Amino acid sequence: MTTTEKTAAVPGPRTPEAAGSPLLQVRDLHVEFHTRDGVVKAVNGVNYSVSAGETLAVLGESGSGKSVTAQAIMGILDMPPAKIPQGEILFRGQDMLTMSGEQRRKIRGAKIAMIFQDALSSLNPVLSVGYQLGEMFRVHQGLSKKAAKAKAIELMDKVKIPAAANRVGDYPHQFSGGMRQRIMIAMALALEPDLIIADEPTTALDVTVQAQVMDLLAELQREYNMGLILITHDLGVVADVADKIAVMYAGRIVEHAPVGELYKNPAHPYTRGLLDSIPRLDQKGQELYAIKGLPPNLLNIPGGCAFHPRCPKAQDVCRADVPALATVADGRGSACHFWKETIDG
Repeated sequence: MTTTEKTAAVPGPRTPEAAGSPLLQVRDLHVEFHTRDGVVKAVNGVNYSVSAGETLAVLGESGSGKSVTAQAIMGILDMPPAKIPQGEILFRGQDMLTMSGEQRRKIRGAKIAMIFQDALSSLNPVLSVGYQLGEMFRVHQGLSKKAAKAKAIELMDKVKIPAAANRVGDYPHQFSGGMRQRIMIAMALALEPDLIIADEPTTALDVTVQAQVMDLLAELQREYNMGLILITHDLGVVADVADKIAVMYAGRIVEHAPVGELYKNPAHPYTRGLLDSIPRLDQKGQELYAIKGLPPNLLNIPGGCAFHPRCPKAQDVCRADVPALATVADGRGSACHFWKETIDG
């Protein structure tokens, strides 16, 4: 499905934000963890936005700061040891970092919901899935147990769980990995939020089930006109569902672009390395490319460009100066001193 087709399928604006300003804006966000070994700088000046009906994919290796940024948006970081020394998280123009705990609780779940990557550990093993789905309605809407159960069955039908009425009393371990992930999606959809954050929603699922889960998310997004932030390390997963992509490395966004332009011509060596690491049918029998080295220790991020120890294009300036996120084109940016050579190369 192309980006144009996805846009055409989105229904009319549900809120004023769909036609104007972004639903969510993250501005110059920093997140630190104060540990016995020192200060872990997990997020270092992240900026991104997402509008109603739009999908933003946030990519990067483990430890790049993708999930920590999402947890900061949701307000579920343990503080301490976490600390947010600066930045803004604007939802509908209001800074969530300056809100009271009660104000954020009213937004969390009802307006912004999150799908976690490990469904089995995210669901309570001693409570039925129907009880856990119904809890959203009992707590937030004051529904009776009977009415909440009916809503739970309706949600399970919505995410295409077979024989939902018969399975509403089953426990998480009685479902397959793909079905558990559908239950997590149903839980996130319960109160029809404006924005969903999906953190590695296809982890540990086989390829066929991955495709089913992603198709389901795209279908529900079109139906509800939600904003979607999709966190993943797999470029192959987001090719057909994302509108734009932000690539993170060592807590910073090193490239952002519309999905088609990024795949066609990446403007950062790290993005190019991620793309080259995807298995391709036309390279059967060839050695699979891998980015050399390991992501940096966030207790001691290298000076200059954090990617320079692994970058095949690194020069002296890369070791000395932190590159700004330069404008490559309208809607595109790259934090690389040599982005022009990267595109040309």
